[in-house]
Amino acid sequence: MTSIHYLVTVALALLPISELRGAIPYAYFNGAPLLLAALIGVLANLLVAPIVYLFLGSLHRVFHRFWGWYRSFFDRFVERARKKVERHFSKWGYIGLALFVGVPLPVTGAWTAALGSWVLGLKKKETILAISLGVLISATIVTLIIAFGAGVDSIFIKRINPSMSR
Repeated sequence: MTSIHYLVTVALALLPISELRGAIPYAYFNGAPLLLAALIGVLANLLVAPIVYLFLGSLHRVFHRFWGWYRSFFDRFVERARKKVERHFSKWGYIGLALFVGVPLPVTGAWTAALGSWVLGLKKKETILAISLGVLISATIVTLIIAFGAGVDSIFIKRINPSMSR
């Protein structure tokens, strides 16, 4: 695996659309040992909650005030995140938040949890700890699926047969 592959793995772990569901399989299927792929993905994904809180406490205020397109996009996204997080948090508290993040499905990751938690005014330290626990749960699930799944790469990555594309 090249240094570019490692950078792409980190980027995938940081992106809201892929997070660990994309980062760990990408690294593994590009030659990284599975535990290293999981470790890189986890370390990068653990940065999401602090990044979200840092952004929302600084640049977000400027963007929201001066850019209408940003305000419109952000407000719609925030409302969806708030509804998803509130449902889990109201029933289970911070453990519910960790479980929400821990299920490796689209729109249930660290980004949505951090944003929804911020909107709900949840405690920052407890939120980051719950999201971190959820990241570890999600990484464990994705890693186990890859480790024990036969042909599991087809779940995460669409392969193109070079001889068929001609």
